[in-house]
Amino acid sequence: MAAGTREFPSVAGVLAQLFTPQRLALLTAIAAAAAAVTGVWLWTRTPDYRVLYANLPDREGGAVVAALQQMNVPYQLSDGAILVPGSMVHDARLRLAGQGLPKGGGTGFELLENPRLGTSQFLEQVNYQRALEGELARSIQTLSAVRSARVHLALARPTAFLREQPKSSASVVLALAPGRTLEPAQVNAIVNLVANSVPELPAQRVTVLDQGGNLLSARAGAESPQGLDAGQLAYVREIEAGYVKRIETILAPIVGSANIRAQVTADLDFSRVERAEELYKPNHDPANVAMRSQSSSESQAPGGAQAGGVPGALSNQPPAPASAPIVNPAAGAAAKGAPPATASVAAGAGAASATHSRKDSTINYEVDRTVRHVSQPVGTLKRLSAAVVVNYRKEAAAEKEGGKGEAKAGAKPLPEEEMKQITALVREAIGFTEARGDTLNVVNRPFNVPEVEPVPETPLWKDPQVIEMAKSAGRNLLFAAVAFLLFVRVIRPMFRRLAEPPPAPALPDESGDARNPGPRTYEANLQLARQVAQQEPQRVASVVKSWVGGNE
Repeated sequence: MAAGTREFPSVAGVLAQLFTPQRLALLTAIAAAAAAVTGVWLWTRTPDYRVLYANLPDREGGAVVAALQQMNVPYQLSDGAILVPGSMVHDARLRLAGQGLPKGGGTGFELLENPRLGTSQFLEQVNYQRALEGELARSIQTLSAVRSARVHLALARPTAFLREQPKSSASVVLALAPGRTLEPAQVNAIVNLVANSVPELPAQRVTVLDQGGNLLSARAGAESPQGLDAGQLAYVREIEAGYVKRIETILAPIVGSANIRAQVTADLDFSRVERAEELYKPNHDPANVAMRSQSSSESQAPGGAQAGGVPGALSNQPPAPASAPIVNPAAGAAAKGAPPATASVAAGAGAASATHSRKDSTINYEVDRTVRHVSQPVGTLKRLSAAVVVNYRKEAAAEKEGGKGEAKAGAKPLPEEEMKQITALVREAIGFTEARGDTLNVVNRPFNVPEVEPVPETPLWKDPQVIEMAKSAGRNLLFAAVAFLLFVRVIRPMFRRLAEPPPAPALPDESGDARNPGPRTYEANLQLARQVAQQEPQRVASVVKSWVGGNE
């Protein structure tokens, strides 16, 4: 080894030269340093736990914990709260919500399982109402779209002092799962569930709200100012939205979906009309009328004097003087101037030569009859009004400014011929009918679109990802700093102090008194070696072993 250089001793060599107490102290220091470094490392690696859910019922908490175990999400329990790593809170909530957890608590009929002595009737009624509300809330929460529910019942008490008994009512507040909605059929199902679970509770007195304060159930008989109920209004909006979609669909390939604005107003007739008619028309032409039946009869008899007159005294009187009858002037003229007896005989002869005939005819025709039963459909379209606005067409025009050609975007109105084509397309798309009174107005105007203000960029020191990365890097740097300080300030100085040779003990002189080291003689060195061999036999043995090994 060159003079002036110093070789750092090995750990094995240092441990071999140490006494037993020194060796134990060194090992204890090394173990303490290792424990400190390990603790700091574990602290830097421990995630920051945050509250996932708090104050859950035991049943709900058990279901959440079981789901976390299946998802391999670490968790901790602290004072009735479930904690998970902060970076996994939102992900765990979304995954649990997909499984319908937590469903929400609420007490049911278990309130009535342990009755107490001395309970008043009023308190029993309150407990029953609470139990019924809790059971209804649990039943409603079984729906997949409902995250939690609360039911409030206003139960009416029957009384003999009122002629009209009061009616009960109920209110249901729903907290829907994120991104979920309830169909009208589902809302009606909830209303009927509550109404059929409470005696004397009509469905019209059940109100259902969501967490946003929106009324999901409309009371029966409640109508809009136009006289339409909620279902009819929804149908009108659906019809109008369908027409708007037709217009946008047919014009989007021509002018672009962002350049169209359309509104449609539909006037629907929701009156229910049923009409029964039975019409009879007069017979104009018998030849065109169906004959049902026809019958005729005819009879003839020869003429002659027949007995006639009214029997009695008047018929036995002598005949009056003969005269010419008024109904037969010719016969009267022929008999003029003749004796009365001759005229009477002529009249009798004319009557005897006449014949008697009779003819009857009966025809029955079919009656012209029309029977109609008309039932008009509900929601018939009476009139349609549509308004369409088409934006100007944007074009890039080259304008020279200062001798330099620069492209500048501009907007120009559509040609008149193209607007006529667009109007015709819209008319066909909505089924325009002029006889029905439909109106259509298509206008070409530039859109006044407000300029979108640029969203200010989030500063780097406020970015959540950057903050999380800084925290992680700070923990790692802290761990490295602690490990470096332990090595520089504790471990390396300890090894250096232990590697230094111990000071030579004071040697006694010939008189037996110790004196400072100085030039020693052979006898003094021999005596010192003997003392060292007696006090530290292990050290001497290691030195001798190193000598023997070196000589080999």
